[in-house]
Amino acid sequence: MLRHPRLQPWSLRVDRAPALAWIALQTLALWPTWRWVAARLQDGSDDPLGVLALLALAALVAVLRRDLRCAPRLGWLMAAGVGTLAATLLRGAAPALVTSLVAVLAWAAGLLAFLPDARRGAMRAEGGVLWPAPRLAVGRLPVLGLAVLALPLIASLQFYAGYPLRVLTAEASRWLLAPWFAVVREGSSLNVGGVLVIVDAPCSGVQMAWAGYFTACAVALWAGRRDRDFALRLPLVGAAVLVGNVLRNSVLVALEAGPGAAPWLHEAVGLVALAAVCALIAWGMGRRPAIDRVCS
Repeated sequence: MLRHPRLQPWSLRVDRAPALAWIALQTLALWPTWRWVAARLQDGSDDPLGVLALLALAALVAVLRRDLRCAPRLGWLMAAGVGTLAATLLRGAAPALVTSLVAVLAWAAGLLAFLPDARRGAMRAEGGVLWPAPRLAVGRLPVLGLAVLALPLIASLQFYAGYPLRVLTAEASRWLLAPWFAVVREGSSLNVGGVLVIVDAPCSGVQMAWAGYFTACAVALWAGRRDRDFALRLPLVGAAVLVGNVLRNSVLVALEAGPGAAPWLHEAVGLVALAAVCALIAWGMGRRPAIDRVCS
């Protein structure tokens, strides 16, 4: 049918349409998802952290706009089309978060259909010699991860996983504080020498986990980590977040059980712990494997 003389010019124009036009059309087709996300951000029911993930994906497309594929990967393009249709059919028939998850994954598949396999890094000078720019992989898993993180997830994660994480954090903190304090865990709270310290929602580590996985995805794209390397390092991300959150909570509980501390000190401890965890994740995700350093 597309080879019919009357349809062939139209089919050629469609085939030659710029990649950014296709991405923009799919973004427009998923407008109910963006409207729902914007409403969640405006009513204050969730943290606006997902905007950072959307900006990271927009920056990736902007950097690679001249290298986008003319011929898209058909597998990812089909996944984008099926996912967009599924998100449209699920609208109103499934929870909004589930529908939006399908939508952003379909949108990410549309990006991956046009993103190149690799991008050219920066040239480097070493030993007085200017080395050519390396080819850095554009991972698929980090793109999918950023798409998921773009959703307003914090409130839902706090509702479903917040209490178990608080109990786990409180128990781990009890073990750490036991050598110096008489401490007993009571649910998600700690009784330290008769002083009841509540491990509240911010101490569950959900926000820290979001920041940790966002850092991992962003650094993986910047450093050109392949999907296999990225997947192998993801458990280290979870471990860093868990350890960092337990240490932060232990220090805060010790401050509460002591003679008292200024409110700004609590904020400072939280910021230092978050910065340390994100820096550790960035170092681990950006560090090249030893075999790559030898080969280069």
